[in-house]
Amino acid sequence: MAFTHDTIEKNSALLIVLIVLVVAVGGLVEIIPLYFQRSTTEPVAGLKPYTPVQLVGRDIYLREGCYNCHSQMIRPFRAETERYGHYSVAGEFVYDHPFQWGSKRTGPDLARVGTRYSDDWHRLHLENPRNLVPESNMPAYPWLSKSSADVADIGARMRALRRVGVPYTDEEIAGAGKELSGKTEADALIAYLQVLGTSIKSR
Repeated sequence: MAFTHDTIEKNSALLIVLIVLVVAVGGLVEIIPLYFQRSTTEPVAGLKPYTPVQLVGRDIYLREGCYNCHSQMIRPFRAETERYGHYSVAGEFVYDHPFQWGSKRTGPDLARVGTRYSDDWHRLHLENPRNLVPESNMPAYPWLSKSSADVADIGARMRALRRVGVPYTDEEIAGAGKELSGKTEADALIAYLQVLGTSIKSR
């Protein structure tokens, strides 16, 4: 059998195998070099792991589906950096599992939100976004200020993250419950939002 273009197009099994092979090789050529670049595998200067409060806030961010409307990735284009600030770099997100870059922007990008607004602003915004941004179509989250932050499994979550490279100490894990004591879900979410983008200033 001649290995010609015509033969490949008529043999669906062969075509599928060759497509998978080409995609696999192309993917490996793009992905493998990233593991050897320090800029993608090492944290930027000043980056710290999330505190227990911030970590719970991140879980609330995921639970409430905030990533469906907000990205956390600023692309390295002039229009992006003029609107949002310094473009996103991989070293900012080495402790995120999984990272929340995304591309959906029904709402504004949140990659640098921690450098823009006060805690009080965020609290009012969660209670009713339209009080601060009349054109917003974001739903209100008033129950977050009435719900206590979950402390039950924070230690287990931190230990799991330590297994994948987040440098939590035994002391930090042991004191996580105490740090969360008395905090609401709104407190935790705001703590998470307020840390986004703050490490890039030390570059």
